[in-house]
Amino acid sequence: MSSTNKRRLFVLAGGGTGGHLYPGIAAAEELRKQRPEFEVVVYGTPRPIDAKLTESHNMGLVVQEVKPFTTSPKKIFGFIRSYYKSIAAAKKAFAERKPAIVLGLGGYAAAPPIIAAAKLGIPTALFNPDLIPGRANRRLADRVDRIFVQWYETIEQFGRVTKAKCTGCPIRAGFATVKKDAAIKALKLDPNKKTLLITGASQGAWSINTAVLELMDYWKTIPDWQIVHLTGANDLKGCRAAYAEAGVKATTLAFTEHMPHCMAAADLVISRAGASTLAEITAVGRASILMPYPFDKKQHQMANATHLADQNAAALVKDANEPQLNARRLRKELESLIASDHRRERLAEVAGAMGRHDAALSIAKGMLALADGEMDDPDDV
Repeated sequence: MSSTNKRRLFVLAGGGTGGHLYPGIAAAEELRKQRPEFEVVVYGTPRPIDAKLTESHNMGLVVQEVKPFTTSPKKIFGFIRSYYKSIAAAKKAFAERKPAIVLGLGGYAAAPPIIAAAKLGIPTALFNPDLIPGRANRRLADRVDRIFVQWYETIEQFGRVTKAKCTGCPIRAGFATVKKDAAIKALKLDPNKKTLLITGASQGAWSINTAVLELMDYWKTIPDWQIVHLTGANDLKGCRAAYAEAGVKATTLAFTEHMPHCMAAADLVISRAGASTLAEITAVGRASILMPYPFDKKQHQMANATHLADQNAAALVKDANEPQLNARRLRKELESLIASDHRRERLAEVAGAMGRHDAALSIAKGMLALADGEMDDPDDV
């Protein structure tokens, strides 16, 4: 038997976006800090971000066949076929090398490994970062031993107080350690200017990008501010060209793994309202304008954003998916927040009070307890 096979195995189930992967990776890194003998393998998707992040964090990757859920009559049988093939593949792999624990990260790629593990009697758990649980997590809830959630309000959604626990959302260690001055230096920004961070998360957000590009005349009126814009790969070229044509200086990137630096440097953030992004904003304590993803039928991001906005921890702009209308709505909030240091500081203060830096440790401790056969939560005994 190889030395690798002697190590205990921790499986992260899910992927496809940074929002799914980063919390799991943060929890896994904390777990390895507690128990270096663990090997981590992600059962993910064919999307490039899965390979990129697992490689950079020294984790294995199993690319599953499972496809996103669909209601299309032409595609539904392909989904069903890929779903059951992925369950069978995970079950075979787990029978050959039994994981100590499987943690589902949400989304369609989480289901097959969780179902396979549950059938084999392997301890399982879910992490649910959104305020309102998604379809996959709702359906998997009965199969797992424990559920970790970001917000207390989510617990009642599962109806299982004894199974669900509020831990916060794991974030990378850098969000607690990177200081503003160091971040500005690393990003080669002007320390005498305030910084606006614009991000559509790991894949970018077309509607945010186009709204921002409609505001070139406004950017010219605030010379004491500088822009860091994470555009996503598809819009990078067009955004760079638009800034250059307008004569507006901006640091434009498709994607960065140095998000702790970007967030630390920011005085104001324009962002989607994905759960992991909100965990980062609140952990660092930054004022933000949230534009939730508008096409989700369940409106998960809207629920997340409203949760912060109702507590005066963020400003909320509804995404109309129309560049000029979005620009008008966005400009109204920008003018208010950029003109008022007090309002920005108040939003940042309330957001920071909601943030948690111990989520990764709390989940790692819970996972290790399950792996060691201790069904009681270590924080509750």
